[in-house]
Amino acid sequence: MGYVPITPFRRTAEAVCVQRARVQSAPAPLPVVSKWDILSELTEARAAFGLSDRDISVLRALVSFHPGTDLGADPAKLVVFPSNASICTRLNGMPDSTMRRHLAALVASGLITRRDSPNGKRYMRRSRGTATAFGFDLSPLPRRFAEIAEAAEAQRSLQEEIAALRETLSLMRRDLLGLLESLPEECQDAALTLSEDTRRLLRRKAGLPELRQREAELSMALTHVPPAEVISTEEMSTNAAEYEQHYQSLKKESSDSEDDPSWYPMQSDIPGSENALAKKKAEAIPPRIALRTVMSACPSLNDYAEGPIRSWSDLVRTAEGLRPMMGICRASWEETKRHMGQIEAAIVMAAMLERFEEIKSPGAYMRGLSQKAARNGFSAMPMVLALLRREGTAQYSPGRAA
Repeated sequence: MGYVPITPFRRTAEAVCVQRARVQSAPAPLPVVSKWDILSELTEARAAFGLSDRDISVLRALVSFHPGTDLGADPAKLVVFPSNASICTRLNGMPDSTMRRHLAALVASGLITRRDSPNGKRYMRRSRGTATAFGFDLSPLPRRFAEIAEAAEAQRSLQEEIAALRETLSLMRRDLLGLLESLPEECQDAALTLSEDTRRLLRRKAGLPELRQREAELSMALTHVPPAEVISTEEMSTNAAEYEQHYQSLKKESSDSEDDPSWYPMQSDIPGSENALAKKKAEAIPPRIALRTVMSACPSLNDYAEGPIRSWSDLVRTAEGLRPMMGICRASWEETKRHMGQIEAAIVMAAMLERFEEIKSPGAYMRGLSQKAARNGFSAMPMVLALLRREGTAQYSPGRAA
């Protein structure tokens, strides 16, 4: 081609596009690079060039019209001239308007250049042994390959850093939950809120600055653990496994009758008696765990609720309706509420629902927890924390993109 046009056919050209076209049309030796290597690196670095995955798909289809594997080996063959219909066919029937929009994005990024004919058509003209092609010039791809490879390497490094930071946040969140009972009581609510916010953060694609900020917040929260009161690994394992230990110890009780008369309320539980007054007093004590934390650990309870669970009374009402579905008789349920309080009993019911398939006899399981509450007192917090830890472990997978 004797003259290389700078402006596109019947389109306005910005000054930066004109200058770029002049630089790219200047004679200069081109490196020889495999077109598939260019596409592979550009797929990684597409964000740095302001391209989407659909833009890369259109570029891949356009490059497929170039004969051979290497770009730059024969500069005269770097202009491809397929029709819009041919490009759309290779894109599995993409609409013409959509394809042209993605082509415009590729031209704007400077990765391809238009070489328009006088009438705007794409074709090759042969004259006296020379061939002149009008279409899309692919020469910017091998010319900018070093830049593309550098951007791709930077993107890979960023993704590796994000993956490592997400793993760190998952481990720090697990430690925060495991050491929750060692924190000062005034810090426990804030720690639970931070743990829940971290769980939500890890469920979506978060950027590096946001992840680093959350790492700093978790580090600050973990510094509030008094060194002398840090729970040993053996003690933490016992607390976390409390739920499973009940399951093991209650296998022999699974044959007990749910209708045993000894489980029915005693005369001393009549309203006005000392036990009834103690029960009301126990129920008036607010739980040590937030309702939102319970619902985060036990999301299955929402499937059985009449509406959104926004208060402890909603939780207790839902647990009352769930009790016969889980095969727990009224006597066992009333006994549990008498020893634990109705809110604590409702939390236990919600936790049992999350692991219902692992509990062979829910009635015997509930009676065992009730007996423990009667002997030494009982807190449902370890059960909820165990469910939160299990969910936090399952939601993180190494190598997953952030």
